[in-house]
Amino acid sequence: MEIKIICTKLIKPFLPTPPHLHHYKLSFFDQISEKEHVSMVFFFPNYNNIDIDERLEQSLSKILTHVYPAGGRYNEKDKYCSILCVDQGVFYTKAKTNGTLDNFLNKARNDFGHAALFSPHVNKNIDETNFMVSPIVTIQVTKFECAGLAISISTSHPAMDGFSDFQFISEWAKVCRIGTPIDEINILSFNMGDIFPTRDITGIFKSTPIPITQQDIVVKRIVIHEDVMSRLRKKCIDESNGTLNFKPSRVEIITAILWRAFIRATAIINGYLRPSLLDFPMNMRSKITFLPQVKNSYGNFMIGVPVKFVPGETEMELHHFIILIRNAVNKIVASCKKANTPDEIVSALVDSYNESFRSPEWGGNDEVDKVMCTSICKFPVHDSDFGLGKPNLIFFGMKDTQMFWLYDIGPEIVVQVDLKERCMQLFDRDDDIKDLIFIRDAKL
Repeated sequence: MEIKIICTKLIKPFLPTPPHLHHYKLSFFDQISEKEHVSMVFFFPNYNNIDIDERLEQSLSKILTHVYPAGGRYNEKDKYCSILCVDQGVFYTKAKTNGTLDNFLNKARNDFGHAALFSPHVNKNIDETNFMVSPIVTIQVTKFECAGLAISISTSHPAMDGFSDFQFISEWAKVCRIGTPIDEINILSFNMGDIFPTRDITGIFKSTPIPITQQDIVVKRIVIHEDVMSRLRKKCIDESNGTLNFKPSRVEIITAILWRAFIRATAIINGYLRPSLLDFPMNMRSKITFLPQVKNSYGNFMIGVPVKFVPGETEMELHHFIILIRNAVNKIVASCKKANTPDEIVSALVDSYNESFRSPEWGGNDEVDKVMCTSICKFPVHDSDFGLGKPNLIFFGMKDTQMFWLYDIGPEIVVQVDLKERCMQLFDRDDDIKDLIFIRDAKL
């Protein structure tokens, strides 16, 4: 399947950004985020609206008037601690493919990573040498022969986290669908740089983590139905013999199953059971009660929850993994709730990272197997209706990284698994994964 680029243009804000907003200050949380683009691709079965191209571009222009940093560029003169917002615009590409959506879905059955072909093509030229001079947002709209449509958006992580991404996409879709007047678009606040200003971070972390980047990533998509989820929860509680004294959430159960299967797979690869570090990002906007003004803040406000598996100390029963995850999350939340100032929240993060992701024994140790699990459940990811109906398929991409993505569609949870090819082969054969009775989407 080939993709042909028709044109690339800059979409700029509908109204000029006023002078007092030309310099958007980044925050400490932006400053320490990974320098990478995160992509999402939404697949729609048809686009019978003959004016969809014009509506997508006009509604995007309206959104950029409100989310003005998304159309800017990192400010080199400010040592990249701010975004220069003078309406440079986002890269917007129109493309077409010589295949049908059904053809793509057939290929995706074996490797869902084929969906990455529909990510913005300009991102292929972005690497560590030019990342900070690249656009904050890139978008590509690709039409299939059969009238199917793929809308992909890629965002620069130091400017936008998952919350910001989904607020941006959800509102763009809404404005495109119903034509919201520009003066009624007001979804985000832009105050993180004032509350958590950037700072000199030289020496505050013990070590630089070894990148978990891999080159031969295979991607698979799995749907866990509600009845399967109910059986899993009952089984976990029954087998714990009273040890599990709380009702585990869907996310906790699935994360525990996925992580344990990953640990078993890496044990076979390495010939022995090794320590493992799970990175579980958590949106902090609703966790900090003394900062109600950050509830809808643009930018980054996530803390990676480190969950550690130590062979010989952590027992292998599933409920022990669930408890491990719950305790790690509670520990981070408790430490942040004790804080009375933004500086104390920063200190809590630094202390946590220096015991995990930035510790020579964990993040800096290549004898520790690392994986990320990000839950997007309860985010409006599947409600992105541009006037085409809801997407029938969604793909997430973080370049060559082993991780699990979780999001919900009503009572069902969808899991996207990104693992090295050898690890994926063993992962698929794991008893945990087989017992899940993964029911793959009939349309995939």
